[in-house]
Amino acid sequence: MAGTFRGEGHHKVDGKGRVSIPALFRRVLEAGDPDWTEGLNPHIVIVYGSEKRKHLECYSSEAISEVDEKIRKLPRGSKKRKALQRLYHAQAHNTSVDETGRLVLPAKLREKIGLEGEAYFVGNGDTFEIWHPDTYETEMYSDLEADDGFDPDADPSVYLDGAEGE
Repeated sequence: MAGTFRGEGHHKVDGKGRVSIPALFRRVLEAGDPDWTEGLNPHIVIVYGSEKRKHLECYSSEAISEVDEKIRKLPRGSKKRKALQRLYHAQAHNTSVDETGRLVLPAKLREKIGLEGEAYFVGNGDTFEIWHPDTYETEMYSDLEADDGFDPDADPSVYLDGAEGE
């Protein structure tokens, strides 16, 4: 993989849905787009999913290609393949970052997560997420508490031991 999305931050969203992507995220998108060269805009795929999904998940060209390859390996017509195709193909928006480092989020995507005025970006390794800031604060802790065997009060680095075998 070309790079890792790390960090978090708040960014203003204007009335037309334009929002600046964190500069370090733009570098990862550029490195993860095999067609990108200086002066071109890097490609990005935004997966918005069903009503249950409360954020937008953003993929570089390289990262979404890895997902596509995994989907292609599933049997045609299988329920898993159909579900993944709906999520990663039908419920996705292809776009690019503009020359000023901004992303235009269509009204449909902004409405889906209730985005007005400010977006919260969260690095996730091979992807990054865009959240409504209040929703992220609420969901972050509920996700951790719902995970079996995960103690939100423990030092998270203890879970790295033995991760190689998972």
